[in-house]
Amino acid sequence: MIVVYGVRDSLNPIKAELSDVIHGCMQSVLGMPEDKRAHRFVPLERDDFYYPRGRSDAYTVIEINMMAGRQPETQKLLPLG
Repeated sequence: MIVVYGVRDSLNPIKAELSDVIHGCMQSVLGMPEDKRAHRFVPLERDDFYYPRGRSDAYTVIEINMMAGRQPETQKLLPLG
């Protein structure tokens, strides 16, 4: 399961494209099939999303939850960072 948090006005317009990029990374590194996309987008109001000073409203958090058993070396290959 992948959960993506961000400011509503910045996150909503890019959800589909971001989902495609994330899933492409999961496919290339972990071999995930196309039909196993499990993404949840959590668009938040600015007042509900605290992020580091100096960042824009485009600041986005991507949380990747993996089942036990993935090797740490494999996990580190994900080009999301």
